[in-house]
Amino acid sequence: MQPPPNPFENVPPPAPLRVVVADDNPVVRAGLTALLSGREDITVVAEAADGRQAYEAARAHHPDVVLLDVRMPGVDGLSALPYLVDIAPVMMLTYSRESEIVQEALRRGAGGYLVHGEFTADQLVSAVRDIKEGRPHFTPTAAGALLAQLREGPHGSTPLPEGLGATSDTSYASSPATPLPHISPPPISSENLSQVQPHMAQSSSGWTSGRPAAPDRSRFQLSTREAEIMDLIASGMNNQQIAATCFISEKTVKNHINRIFAKLHSTSRSEAAAKWLGTAPGPGRGVG
Repeated sequence: MQPPPNPFENVPPPAPLRVVVADDNPVVRAGLTALLSGREDITVVAEAADGRQAYEAARAHHPDVVLLDVRMPGVDGLSALPYLVDIAPVMMLTYSRESEIVQEALRRGAGGYLVHGEFTADQLVSAVRDIKEGRPHFTPTAAGALLAQLREGPHGSTPLPEGLGATSDTSYASSPATPLPHISPPPISSENLSQVQPHMAQSSSGWTSGRPAAPDRSRFQLSTREAEIMDLIASGMNNQQIAATCFISEKTVKNHINRIFAKLHSTSRSEAAAKWLGTAPGPGRGVG
């Protein structure tokens, strides 16, 4: 007697997850593409070097997920984000860890936010798979920014059930924080997108939302790569960790650091970090 036929025997495997990778650094793009394409259920259908290219690639390929950097020349990631989310789920994948940028990306429709150096290769792959199903992913920096946003939001915006959260002592009440205005993106079109001006080359003080403005780093005249590496130095990473995060050799990291120290007029990592973060005492804050 023959066994009954297997109803799943001729069912084809699911189509691979289609991904667009947008990052202005060709080394990062190549590394992400190699990592993701090495999985049987994921394929990178296009790469993009800025927000405009990401939008055009998304329109052409209709991906399942877009991985989007924040700081890119031309049209930056935040500017392109409202257009992209109408085509596919977008996961921010970036070195930008400022809480104001994280919050703004979420307001503009990002489904998750990953900061380089805070996730493993397997965690990235899992996040890409999950974002397609509407399950958000956040690395610790981004999660902290989201938590801060919830804590600083207007009190009482959602009424609590009667008897909960009440206090007879009003001295504990603080004045409500003022939220950023709601952003309504214009209708999607290549013409509109071409008019978007890059914002991220400026200080992030545009998203301060009541916080002290970020230090003006333009005076240091660091390149995009040098600024990325300086962010990682300020976060406490050593050369080996920076090399792994940026997909470059330790020798290249050392060369970048030498140029950074020269531009910041610093002789140590701690001194450079203090100037970069705007915490250097006295005249050091103005050195450029």
